[in-house]
Amino acid sequence: MTSVASRLFVLLCLISLASCRPMPPELSQNALPISAGDKIEPEQLRDRIDQVLDFTLQHRHLNTQDHAAWQILHGSLAYGRVFPVTHEGESISVVDYLCKGGVMNGWTIERGNKLLTQDESEEVYGMRAVTEPGTRSGQGHYDQWLAILSQCDLPADTKFVVGPDTFTMTNFVQQVQLDSSRNHLREFSWTLIGLTKYFPTDHSWTDSSGKQWSITDLVQTEVEQGLENGACGGTHRLIGLSMALKRRKEAGLPIEGPWADAEQLIQQSIVNARQYQNPNGALSVNYFQRPGSSPDLAENLGTTGHTLEFLSIALTDEELQEEWVRRAASYQCEVFERTEGVSLECGALYHAAHGLVLYRERVYGSREYSVE
Repeated sequence: MTSVASRLFVLLCLISLASCRPMPPELSQNALPISAGDKIEPEQLRDRIDQVLDFTLQHRHLNTQDHAAWQILHGSLAYGRVFPVTHEGESISVVDYLCKGGVMNGWTIERGNKLLTQDESEEVYGMRAVTEPGTRSGQGHYDQWLAILSQCDLPADTKFVVGPDTFTMTNFVQQVQLDSSRNHLREFSWTLIGLTKYFPTDHSWTDSSGKQWSITDLVQTEVEQGLENGACGGTHRLIGLSMALKRRKEAGLPIEGPWADAEQLIQQSIVNARQYQNPNGALSVNYFQRPGSSPDLAENLGTTGHTLEFLSIALTDEELQEEWVRRAASYQCEVFERTEGVSLECGALYHAAHGLVLYRERVYGSREYSVE
């Protein structure tokens, strides 16, 4: 191992004890370095992606004693309802655990507004996820939990037991709409993901302060804020916009006004991602702003991972087949392989895994994931 590689290994091992640790801790001997001249065979890449995703699911274990909701729910983002958490020695689906009233640090839910029902004698309340920015244990961004759970394809009538209360996903979505004005940062990246899962993109509503809102309003706000101050290089903003735009196109609704602006921002970001890609396939550590590389594999896991996640949503089926995207996916596999025995920060890890899950599904078809 070179001196540079040795220093890198030590650096990665010093990442927070609350990170996603592998079991067992051996370093992989199967990492396949790539170079600018390598030709990547599609079938071999598919198998490599499957091996990486299976290892991450099977050998990186989280539990309710040492890990918090911020870490654990990121795993569900990548693997959906299959992703497990260990509670008091028993492995259970994270989503099922929460539905059954499970408790974890950072899963902070409170009773929201009283909701209107046909039966006036029935008391039904909204489900509010409390935002705890900067804690790395609770919900770090407005509507982040809604966005993650909606991507687990939960039906609207899915129930969550929280103390004495029982809420549904419908109650969750209703409260998010009522709380729109509470989002004082006007950061609607995650809101767009959740709301467009359960409502058409021409949906509008009134929040608890009496202000009128629409999905189009959220799109306009996101576009106006741009990428420079967006979380993770603006990738979350692009992901929210891309999902909303995709759903609008599927519904055959017009792409004009803020929607056309969103598409322009997305397309320019795709151009930049390709232009700034490094020769080894890594996407820029400066995201969409300028070229940039880093010897830190942990940093590359997060930057290439988030950008590939966006690309796997925004690109067309034909564009995803292009060599430059294949090289990014191959590089991402290499990072996973070379860090198999190293503790990694869970947000970067599972966003990167989610990017590979989406890429694999769209290029090669979906597959089932299971826990042994």
